[in-house]
Amino acid sequence: MKFYNREEEIVLFKRVLEQSREESRMTVLMGRRRIGKTELSMRCGDTKVLYFFVAKKAEVLLCQDFVAEIKEKTGVPILGTVTRFSDVFKFVLQLSQTQPMTLVIDEFQNFTKVNPTIFGDMQRDWDLYRRGSHLNLIISGSVFTLMKRIFEDYQEPLFGRAHELVTLRPFSTKILKEILGDFNSQYSPEDLLALFSITGGVPWYVSLLLDNGHVTKEQMLKALTSANSPFINEGRNILIEEFGSDYTIYFSILTSIASGMKTRGEIEGELGITNTGSYLSRLENYYNLVTKSLPIYAKASSKKVRYQLNDCFLTLWFRFFHKYQSLIENHALETLATIIKRDYDSVAGFMLERYFKRKFQEESRYIVGSWWDRNGSNEIDLVVEDPLANEVWIYELKMNAKKYNKHLLQAKVQHMIENVPKLKIMKLHLGCLSIEDM
Repeated sequence: MKFYNREEEIVLFKRVLEQSREESRMTVLMGRRRIGKTELSMRCGDTKVLYFFVAKKAEVLLCQDFVAEIKEKTGVPILGTVTRFSDVFKFVLQLSQTQPMTLVIDEFQNFTKVNPTIFGDMQRDWDLYRRGSHLNLIISGSVFTLMKRIFEDYQEPLFGRAHELVTLRPFSTKILKEILGDFNSQYSPEDLLALFSITGGVPWYVSLLLDNGHVTKEQMLKALTSANSPFINEGRNILIEEFGSDYTIYFSILTSIASGMKTRGEIEGELGITNTGSYLSRLENYYNLVTKSLPIYAKASSKKVRYQLNDCFLTLWFRFFHKYQSLIENHALETLATIIKRDYDSVAGFMLERYFKRKFQEESRYIVGSWWDRNGSNEIDLVVEDPLANEVWIYELKMNAKKYNKHLLQAKVQHMIENVPKLKIMKLHLGCLSIEDM
């Protein structure tokens, strides 16, 4: 798959590269795994790029890899046996005084397992040599919690050292449509929704499907459970390190949310436990995996809290792969494929709502949300406010537009107005959005 989008990030990277020719600059690039951080880093615009991948192995073995990379890319050997990363980093900084270059350190958070003192050593050498050197340092990491702590916790050595903090996000809905159109010019709305539902716009997942000819809804769903499918263990692979020994309870909570349990009470009722509060808080505020949502216009103190997974693929993974782990362990992938095909529509409706919310948010001019009353008997799928125009669009979302009942929506809106008095002085537009409007 060709390289799509990322124009803003590439402009920033090239600007930072130019600035590094005056004195060294540090850029921190964060984002979930598979989001394209490494590919973007290598497109920084420099002709001399050192690439250090921080694998989980002994520091002395990492140093051997890094020394070989330096010699291959610069032609300059490091004399003697190097056993500490701090010596490698200092050498690169000093070398960049006469040879301006870019250094990409990938999966940087793994240094916490290799040798945590590395961060303090880097701070010392960065502060000592930065102004006399010309290193474009790009630090990339995918374990969100660790990267945030390393660079944004004031107690950590590298706090305040980064000149740029960049969070890489999935492809926008517009770009996703462009990509699918390049692979299948006759794609249907169902094909687009399936691509969004499975990938959420994460580049690696998009490439995994489309580059292998899975360009229709049926082909995409089938690919999920094909022999040796990388999707089967993907959720476990990217989260097990984040959660550590507590992964069982976190996985259970996420499976409940992905299966439609929206409130804390529903989650605890499903799991038969009563202490999910701290776990839900960490999933929201620490791991950035869950959103605690309120009805639009509700006060922050409102009790009408619902939870949802932020990530499309992980929603799908917990809904099917983790929930039916026993089928995977028994190699009953055909049975799992049948279940996914049977139950996909129950997920697709939620994903359609998520698609339209993201589409409006991408325009950077609207307040976007949903609304529901205290007992959940009146719900409105999508509310879009233009605060400058004092206008509000209220939508019912339907897979099939023929099932839209405008009188039912009008009744719900009237109930909403009674609970949200400000709507009485705003211009309201009521309607339906369906899969055909994607």
